[in-house]
Amino acid sequence: MQTTGAIDREADGMTSRGVDAPDLRWFVFALFFIFGGITSLNDVIIPKLKDLFTLSYGEALLVQSAFFFAYFVFSIPGAAIVRKAGYMRTAAIGLLVMMAGCLMFVPASSSALFPVFLLALFVLAAGITIVQVVANPLISLLGPPESTSSRLTFAQAFNSLGTTIFPYVGAIVILGSLAKIDGSKLQGAALAAYRVAETRTVVHTYLGLALALLIVAGVVWTRRNRLKEAQDQTGSMFHAFTLLTRPRFAFGALCIFLYVGAEVAIGSLIVSYLEQPATLGLSPEAAGKHILFYWGGALVGRFVGSGLLRVASPGKVLAAAATGSVVLILLSANSVGAVSGWSLLAIGLCNAIMFPTIFSLASQGLGTRAAEGSGVLATAIVGGAIIPPLTGHLADIAGLHFALALPAVCYVVIAGFGVFGSRAKAASDEY
Repeated sequence: MQTTGAIDREADGMTSRGVDAPDLRWFVFALFFIFGGITSLNDVIIPKLKDLFTLSYGEALLVQSAFFFAYFVFSIPGAAIVRKAGYMRTAAIGLLVMMAGCLMFVPASSSALFPVFLLALFVLAAGITIVQVVANPLISLLGPPESTSSRLTFAQAFNSLGTTIFPYVGAIVILGSLAKIDGSKLQGAALAAYRVAETRTVVHTYLGLALALLIVAGVVWTRRNRLKEAQDQTGSMFHAFTLLTRPRFAFGALCIFLYVGAEVAIGSLIVSYLEQPATLGLSPEAAGKHILFYWGGALVGRFVGSGLLRVASPGKVLAAAATGSVVLILLSANSVGAVSGWSLLAIGLCNAIMFPTIFSLASQGLGTRAAEGSGVLATAIVGGAIIPPLTGHLADIAGLHFALALPAVCYVVIAGFGVFGSRAKAASDEY
């Protein structure tokens, strides 16, 4: 276990020249808000593209595969950039890559081809990956080790604020414009023209985001020299994977994989799930607006959880939250009507503390290897690329209710890590 003095020295290395730590934390909170909000727009885009390209659930959830596969590809390179360029410069680079991804929605719409949309999402996610590799260790190091879970949970609350606001607005702008035309009955030029016209709202949304990202990147770049940083420069870029020899860290990485996969799979299916006559029987726009309750539950839970984690064992809180998610899935899958719909949405509340708590439990004792650890853990976010399409294929085969079994299994494993984390001692930074 890293000593308090070592953590304090690390935190001192992360504070800026002339700017105190609280100011820096608010900067990191803004990053969480931005990448959380943009990520959650996928839940709105999926039903839009499913309708336009006449896709199955499994095919539509390739949106999440394209998006979250970027974490697998760019997390370790992102950590390597942090080691060479520092946190602030890397954040600016990530924001500019995000902007490029947003701009790629213009040629995607013009082409009227689903794979081009997937490519745009992949580039956008590459930028988000780089920004997230910066944000997680930075907020972890800005304070004493005993409050890491609480501090990271509070930061994740701003992520949830973005995931609450963006889908609601996106449902109005994107899903509210769904035409009353059956695209499956169109062919050739007529079908291409229909797709181009119907994706204009998506393009306009992402062009607005591109402008906002350019402004934020400019602000970050002007502050690129204001941080003193201490990074471990030893070893190659892939040296980070030696951290997986630590059982606690490896188990935590697995749970990041499972958690993100389960959370994204459920969020991706909410609109289709609530449209079913057996649940709430809502229109696409109305169902899209209900995503607010899923991510809004995480928002409320993270503010509450931030305080709870100051007085309770993070591992025990994680185990309880994961168990709650399993109970809610079983309730939703085995009921109908409002009970089925609202119990699914309530899973967002249980999700609230999971990512930051798993991350902080896995990262204990990393010290100067924090950026490397963040890169490996961010790589594990690729679970969002694998579990959602598998869940979608289950839905195609046996229905949406049965498909919830896969996220339920993920939460069972996470509950086990909570128990493990409350008992196991973290490896020393001297490794």
